[in-house]
Amino acid sequence: MFDLTGRAVVVTGGGSGIGRGIARAMARAGACVVVAGRTPEPLQETVEQVRALGARAIAVPTDITRPYQVDALIDRAVAEFGGLHTFVNNAGSARPGDVGPLLDLTEAQWDAVVDLNLKWTFFAAQSAARAMPEGGSIINISSRSGSYPNPMTGQYGAAKAGLDNLTRTMAAEWGHLDIRVNGVAPGVVVTEGSEERMTPSRRARQVATVPLQRLGTPDDVGPMCVYLASDESRWVTGTVIPVNGGSPIPVGYLTYLHHKNTQD
Repeated sequence: MFDLTGRAVVVTGGGSGIGRGIARAMARAGACVVVAGRTPEPLQETVEQVRALGARAIAVPTDITRPYQVDALIDRAVAEFGGLHTFVNNAGSARPGDVGPLLDLTEAQWDAVVDLNLKWTFFAAQSAARAMPEGGSIINISSRSGSYPNPMTGQYGAAKAGLDNLTRTMAAEWGHLDIRVNGVAPGVVVTEGSEERMTPSRRARQVATVPLQRLGTPDDVGPMCVYLASDESRWVTGTVIPVNGGSPIPVGYLTYLHHKNTQD
């Protein structure tokens, strides 16, 4: 089961964190992995980890906000591995400078986050779909923030809510092409950068909301993506699947409430 041997999988934002975990999971299932992201050095590190698992892999530096680079990424995947079977839309984030209350939110902060997490994520999916004449799987990495309040980065939550809706609409429109489109909404996942910024008290507050009593790791998200890329999910499309240890509470909401309650 969940055999991806010989299938080409593109993972954007694959140089670290959840993207790297997804790339490793695809490799364990036998896929040929194309790792994309803006910075070359971390991409190569991911490629080395994937190859160490016995899978074929290449790195293609790509900024998804540049459509011609996305097209080149997909062309490279097809040329290298004979097709495109799965496209994982993982690139997306909110920079520290874009964090703030809605009353103070600027147009530039809105555009930076919404364009990356919604606009360009959609057009990357569109380019991938056009390269799947025999069908395939598109997996959009969403967030709990798309379904629940997300104070201090409201535009990020709004973008992910839009992505969830687009995921379902893409699934409806592209189903006759045998292209399945699904989303994965991770909970709190501890990555290389986030672990360094997390205080013991904040970590304890977050763990306390998780029924499974631990935070996630990048390797917790990858297996769900493998399932959605595999034939075992051939009748699954238009859904957004939470992978959160049982906790629906977004990090931003939890932090905001703690901050406000402490002030009061």
